[in-house]
Amino acid sequence: MIRINLLGQARPKNKRAAASAAAVMEMGEVGSPKLKVLLVLVLAGSLNVMYWYRLDKEKQHIAAQMQVAEQRNRELADVKARYLERQRQAESYKRRVDVIDQLRASQSGPVNLLNTIGDTINGTEAVWLNTMKDQGGSVDIEGMALSADAVASLIQNLQKTGYFKTIEIKETYQDETFKEMQAFQFVLTCEKAKS
Repeated sequence: MIRINLLGQARPKNKRAAASAAAVMEMGEVGSPKLKVLLVLVLAGSLNVMYWYRLDKEKQHIAAQMQVAEQRNRELADVKARYLERQRQAESYKRRVDVIDQLRASQSGPVNLLNTIGDTINGTEAVWLNTMKDQGGSVDIEGMALSADAVASLIQNLQKTGYFKTIEIKETYQDETFKEMQAFQFVLTCEKAKS
């Protein structure tokens, strides 16, 4: 009988060499496909385990960061609530101050009107006031002047103040009760300018 060695190895002379040849036969040679597939599977498995381990560490790190961020968010929510409450208080205070300022301005309105008309009358020669009536949007002025030019000067001076939008003469006439001098009675209607 003829024996053919398909393994390409010399026949072992002792039992030990025969056992090692049998082990090589079962495992396959170093270049065999079974060994290559096994090596690829072991390598892929170890890479997969390392990737999973890295992802698990990343997950734990993100969870820790998320807890810190949630804690910070709760702290900031408290700060925001206090800020909004203080802002509402400030707006309420500002509204109150604005109302007080508005009341003060409207309180000083008649004083400003009297000062403006008083200064204008004092700055115009030969003119005296008898009455002045504040009608809200307009002011009626009754008075006496020594000449028609003095009434015209009064109208011109009132326009220069800027307090009045229009000034109209309702009536003017020469008063005959004064015999020793010439006197003119006049009534003016002055429309207030918007302020």
